[in-house]
Amino acid sequence: MQKILVWDWPVRLGHWLMVGGFILAWLTSESETFRLVHVISGSVVVAVALFRIPWGFIGSRYARFVDFVRGPSSVIDYLHSLLKLQPAHQTGHNPAGGWAILLLLALGIATGLVGWATYNEIGGEWLEDLHEGLAVTMLTVVIVHVAGVISGSLLHGENLIRAMITGYKQGSLEDAIPSARPLAAILLLVWVAAAGWWLAS
Repeated sequence: MQKILVWDWPVRLGHWLMVGGFILAWLTSESETFRLVHVISGSVVVAVALFRIPWGFIGSRYARFVDFVRGPSSVIDYLHSLLKLQPAHQTGHNPAGGWAILLLLALGIATGLVGWATYNEIGGEWLEDLHEGLAVTMLTVVIVHVAGVISGSLLHGENLIRAMITGYKQGSLEDAIPSARPLAAILLLVWVAAAGWWLAS
């Protein structure tokens, strides 16, 4: 086991853009003064989530859904091993983390689009309530996800947060991805800027 490149630039950049966008949107959710900031930050979350879907099919090895989306039995087995404090090491996402990612992508898109409709006064108060409910649900999944990251870091003796910054994790040399895909990261930034401008306008 040695340090190998696992997370490409689009995965890492998209992850932290979603983190920042969600936090900023949450902090400005009750403010009329910063309403536009709320809308733009929410738009960033939606744009990243929309980019992440095709990247889950054409991205590098560990970015692909086929690598980390597992059936219910695999998730249950992993959670049991977690409770026993003996989870198997995963080079990419673990089975439970994979489902958390799918939920966060779906909730990010749904929350943002409902919020966009509310911002443009499409629908009534029920739509605003739905937006708030989706945001609270997303926050709950985020908290569970963070708890999983912390527990995984402690049990494996590996800083998973740092790995999502540097792109490097413990693994076998033959399991490393060959490139961090920097050009795709530039495309992500252009897409986020364009989609954010359109959704917020």
